Amino acid sequence: MRLSDSDDTAQWKTDPFDTRRYDAHDPDPWLALYLDHSLPIDPQAKRALLLGARSWSRRWLFPVSRPLVFLFFCVVKVLRAISPRYPNLNGLLHRSIHLGLRTFGSPECNTLILRHFHVGTELLAFLKANAGVDSALIKTVPLKPLTLKDLEDNVFLQHDLNIFNFIIELNMALRAAGKEITPPERVDFSMLSDIEPPFETFPTGPLNRIDIQTAVEFYTPLYALMLPRADFMRASHSLQLDEIVGIYIGRILGTDYHMHFVKNGHPLVTLSTLQAGFRLMMHGLDCEAMHGWLRVLKARQEAGLPLDPRDPTGGPELA
Repeated sequence: MRLSDSDDTAQWKTDPFDTRRYDAHDPDPWLALYLDHSLPIDPQAKRALLLGARSWSRRWLFPVSRPLVFLFFCVVKVLRAISPRYPNLNGLLHRSIHLGLRTFGSPECNTLILRHFHVGTELLAFLKANAGVDSALIKTVPLKPLTLKDLEDNVFLQHDLNIFNFIIELNMALRAAGKEITPPERVDFSMLSDIEPPFETFPTGPLNRIDIQTAVEFYTPLYALMLPRADFMRASHSLQLDEIVGIYIGRILGTDYHMHFVKNGHPLVTLSTLQAGFRLMMHGLDCEAMHGWLRVLKARQEAGLPLDPRDPTGGPELA
C-alpha cells in the first residue's frame, strides 16, 4: 500500500535520518555519520547507536550524572580493596540488569545489548573454524539471547569467560602443535549471519528512554560492587582484547585492512577500571565493525571475488 503524500511527509519529518531533512546551512552531524560508510557496521545497529547518541538522555542525563557515578565508582573500589571477595551477588547483578533494561532501557539500547552477544559468538566461531587447530580443544559457550530475561542466565559473566578461555585454549593448542595462525586454503564464513533473530518486542513505556552509553555508565560500578574484584578486573581487562582478536582475524585473512577501525587495544598496557564504561562502548563498536567487515568478505567470496578488495590476485583461494 502506497503512503499518501501527507503520510509520507509526516514520516520523513519524524525520521531524523531521512535525507529530505538535509539543510546545507544547518547540516545534522548525526545524519552525516549515518550516511557515512567508512565503517562496515550493520545499518540497523548504526541507526540504533546514533539514535541513542542524539537522545536527551545522552545529551543531558549522561553528562550531569557522570560525576556522581564516578564518585560512587571510587567508593566501590575502596570497598573492594577492603573486601575483594564478598559480597558475591552475581545472580542479583544479572537480575538487576534485566529489570533495569526492561524498565529504563530504550528499544535501541536493548537491541544493541542483545545483539552484542550474537556478534561476539559469531566472531569466536569464525576464529575457531579458521585457526587451523582442532576445534574440540577450544570450548566456548554460545551466547544468543533473544529476550531481556535471557540475560539472567549468567550471560555477561560468561561473555568474559568465553574470550579469555578462547585465547588461552587456542594458544595452548597452537603451541602444542608448533603452529601459528595462517590463512587457510578457503576461509569459512558460514557461521556469520546478518543477525536478525526474533528478538522480543522491547518495552516502550514512558521510562524507556535511556540510551546505551548512559546505561553502561550506570551499570559499570554496580558490576564492580556485586562481583568479586577478580571477576570485575577480568571483565574490565577483556575490553582491551579487541586488538588481539583483530590480529587473529588478520592472520586468517592475510590482510590487516580491518585493523584501521580497531581502536580498543594495547592489552599489555592495562587501563584503569574507572575507564571501563567508555572502553565497553569502544569494544561494542570494534566488534560490530569487525563482524560487518567479515560479512562484506563473505559476500565477496560468494560472488567469486578476491577477499582483499585491494588485491586483484587474491589472498586465500575462494573455491
